[in-house]
Amino acid sequence: MRALSTSLKSLRLAAGLGLLFGALSLGEAKAANPLELNFWLSGPRYDGRVADCDKALPTIATQFWEKESSFWNSPLKITGFSSVHEIAFRPWQSDNIPRRYCTGEAMLNDGKVRRVHFSIIEDGGFAGFGQGVEWCVVGLDRNWAYNPACRGAKP
Repeated sequence: MRALSTSLKSLRLAAGLGLLFGALSLGEAKAANPLELNFWLSGPRYDGRVADCDKALPTIATQFWEKESSFWNSPLKITGFSSVHEIAFRPWQSDNIPRRYCTGEAMLNDGKVRRVHFSIIEDGGFAGFGQGVEWCVVGLDRNWAYNPACRGAKP
């Protein structure tokens, strides 16, 4: 019993010292020195040069086939596109990453025509290099990334 009492006193003393040193170490924040100011990182410079809607179609067809075959074990492929047109370009304030929003119809190898919504993003490629494409085929958003009905892929 005596050992328990001694260990509790030691624990209280350690906790008290910890609180004391913690309170003493609190100080006011200091300004960043020149090396902490990130003087090398000047921020994004977007030109607003985003490819036309037609340039993204081969990427969408390839990525769709890859997703369907790899993750859903499906033989579906996009065989063609029609009625592809732009629905918005930089719909928000100009400081945002430039995007071109497009929509069209995709013909699939099962004979069905489905709506596809996509955006082309400046510096949206892998690791920020090149243009990236985000897309959604209505009715085939199986993981619900842009649900409901691919509304999240539109502006």
